[in-house]
Amino acid sequence: MHFDDRLATVLRHRAAGVRAAKTQFRQLLDLLGERPQAGDPALKAAAYLRLIALAELIPIGERAAIVGDSGWRFRNPELVRWFGEAHPAIAGSALSRAQLMSEEWVELIPRLPIRARGFLRHRNDLPDGAVRVLDQLGVSDRALPLPEPQPAPETIAGEPAEAASLGNLEPLVLRETDENSRDVAKPETSVPGAKPAPVAAPPQASEAPDKSDGIRALVERIESFRKSRGPDPQGGDAPTLPLAGLDETMPRKQLDAFSFGTNSEGRIDWAEPETAPMVIGIDLSQRFDADKAGDDFAAAFVNRQPVRDVAIALRGADAIEGDWIVDAAPRFTRGDGRFYGYVGRFRRAVAPVDDRARRGADRLRQLLHELRTPVNAMQGYAEVIQQQVFGPTPHEYRALAASIAGDSARILAGFDELDRLARLETGDLDLEAGESDFAAIARTQLGQLQTVLGPRVARFDAELTDKPAPLALARNEAEMLGWRVLATLAGATGAGENIVLSLTLDGDQLVLRAQLPAKLARTDNVFASEIRAGGSTLSSGIFGAGFSLRLARAEAHAAGGELARDEDFLVLSLPLLTANDALPSPADAPDRAAG
Repeated sequence: MHFDDRLATVLRHRAAGVRAAKTQFRQLLDLLGERPQAGDPALKAAAYLRLIALAELIPIGERAAIVGDSGWRFRNPELVRWFGEAHPAIAGSALSRAQLMSEEWVELIPRLPIRARGFLRHRNDLPDGAVRVLDQLGVSDRALPLPEPQPAPETIAGEPAEAASLGNLEPLVLRETDENSRDVAKPETSVPGAKPAPVAAPPQASEAPDKSDGIRALVERIESFRKSRGPDPQGGDAPTLPLAGLDETMPRKQLDAFSFGTNSEGRIDWAEPETAPMVIGIDLSQRFDADKAGDDFAAAFVNRQPVRDVAIALRGADAIEGDWIVDAAPRFTRGDGRFYGYVGRFRRAVAPVDDRARRGADRLRQLLHELRTPVNAMQGYAEVIQQQVFGPTPHEYRALAASIAGDSARILAGFDELDRLARLETGDLDLEAGESDFAAIARTQLGQLQTVLGPRVARFDAELTDKPAPLALARNEAEMLGWRVLATLAGATGAGENIVLSLTLDGDQLVLRAQLPAKLARTDNVFASEIRAGGSTLSSGIFGAGFSLRLARAEAHAAGGELARDEDFLVLSLPLLTANDALPSPADAPDRAAG
């Protein structure tokens, strides 16, 4: 067999009913269950998608029965992992009969869900390597271990040994609450009004030893199970309280300011109620650390002088941790003028920075890095086919490859825009500095857009200043910013619309004021709009007009300007390049001078 087209043959047919769906489900399992072989990854991905679609037609119980059937070979780790994330009944059936090699189990088990790992513990045919991995991960059987065998009961002085030893098992004896019942282990002692001991009970009370024996056996099983779990109940699969990790997941609120008072020794003895438990007892009269923070307050305290804008670094709870600025004044008694402390206020030296946005941007950039790899691979393979690098290719396949390459390029462009927005909003990217005339750039771009809007009987009614509008941006940065705003507006412009636009100079600011098209004007937040230019040669990007405008706003912020909505207008303001901001000439820059 030169070409294995069995998977393609199965996928070519559509399941018309439940019976056909079951048949095709079995066929796909039989083909995918073999060990991974070279083949078309897209075809395998389509097979998994077909399994998901067929699962909607087949009840869970019947799917579990099909998966657990021994009539097909189950040697594919990818399929094992896929079934491990399915319904527990299906995952249990799959993991009970999967036949993998030892190194495959070792690599797969840590990637399985915790619930799926528990199913593997019930198998006694796993390789030693798989068992070691399960032990390292703390996966153990959830059933209580059987109690250790007990020796046969013996009689002591004509009484059952069990009854004679009830005194040692007092917490396990079921009896009424009575202070005299403590003498149950001493039948020879009689207390007036006390109930008879179980050893002296009539024959109908002989069920008590049986009940205590059952409770004792259960307690022994529980104790044996607890010891087998180890000293650390939090390891492995041990359950935790529903709110056990709440302190770590909920963000802690930092204080920005609080009032305080000290005693005559400089120790804080009063503070606002929500802050008092964290700061009362701190001695402000002492030098704090090697960086001399707080020395000014200590010196003022010795001289009984007011303090203003004194830096102090507090250590302690997360809410007060950090650098503070203190303003305080000494207090004196009215009668004899004795000093009895300071009263003042703490305020943050620098407002606490919330790095949640930065962490989110980092996660987004890591995700984009992971996504670029497969998209780059698809684009590369498509270009190889389209350019016939390895030999002649039918024109139909070349057309499909060209379409895939174009889609991949658009996806990569979208990734670049997402990455640029994340870096701009977190301050990790600065626009390239330079000098450019934004008025000339806008004039050129509007001329290009007019030719596209003409067939739609739409246009820009633009009034642009005749004066130059220099910006401290490189020309390519200014062109991207201008095109992102103007092309997004043009792409959302409907047939027959006229967009009023003006570019003026207001002091040291450049102001571009453009009327919003009707589509954007109807949205409450233009920066979150998902309007796309359908069927137009102008594209606002794969994420829509709102994302493009948000990216333009981030670029304007990085350039020291602003992009905002003013009723039915979009206003872009940017700082002009002044004589003081002009870049040095090459002759004034030593590293650029020639000779």
